[in-house]
Amino acid sequence: MDITSVIGLILGIIAIGIGMVLKGVGLGALVNPAAILIILLGTIAAVTIAFPLNTLKKVPALLKILFTENKQTDNKELIQTFGEMADQTRKEGLLSLESQLTNMDDPFIKSGIELVVDGQSPDYIKEVLIEKIDAMEARHEEGAAIFTQAGTYAPTLGVLGAVIGLIAALGDMTDIEKLGHAISAAFVATLLGIFTGYVLWHPFANKLREKSKQEIRQKELIVEGILSVANGNSAMMVRDKLGAFIATKELAELKKENNQREDHDA
Repeated sequence: MDITSVIGLILGIIAIGIGMVLKGVGLGALVNPAAILIILLGTIAAVTIAFPLNTLKKVPALLKILFTENKQTDNKELIQTFGEMADQTRKEGLLSLESQLTNMDDPFIKSGIELVVDGQSPDYIKEVLIEKIDAMEARHEEGAAIFTQAGTYAPTLGVLGAVIGLIAALGDMTDIEKLGHAISAAFVATLLGIFTGYVLWHPFANKLREKSKQEIRQKELIVEGILSVANGNSAMMVRDKLGAFIATKELAELKKENNQREDHDA
């Protein structure tokens, strides 16, 4: 589970709830079926109009991504793996990697190594893998755009809900006390619209984009690792090159582990 998504959602609800109480507003004011209907159903309607069905079908999967951790291989482990591949190919040739293909769980790495084993040029391999990354990025952006648009529509629908409430409130001004309650209720739609837009939908879109960036960054590391192996670089060159993709502290830990391994082997 992605605990930051859960914590953020809980904190947002607590902030609004406690803020209302401190301002002297009862939480019961939020129980406004008309406002909830206008904001939630209205946002769903707007998003449904804005996107084709095959895109909207991704929403359940996107929500799952938001609340689950990325199952990515550790970058240090990937660098170590490509270093070992480099050693193997320099000793036994590129065809020796064929025996490892059945044990590769990552389809992206597997497809790249298959191209290496097939004897494709590094330029062609890079072109194919970069096209795959670009296609993945486009799919991810399409998913994030759904929540971005929802975050744009919801606050405006909140204003629409408030206008509808004010029309109803001002339709009968004979009872001043009743009028005050009606005007107060009218602005609940605005509150819900702003809350869902800027505490839910826009942050959801940003989280999806950040997770996408992390995945793209790792795939760029993989591309460089595969190209280094295809070019016959040494293990040390591979680690130095791929070290640019990880933090300085992680790079120092990786070098320390390699030094310890080399001392042990010696």
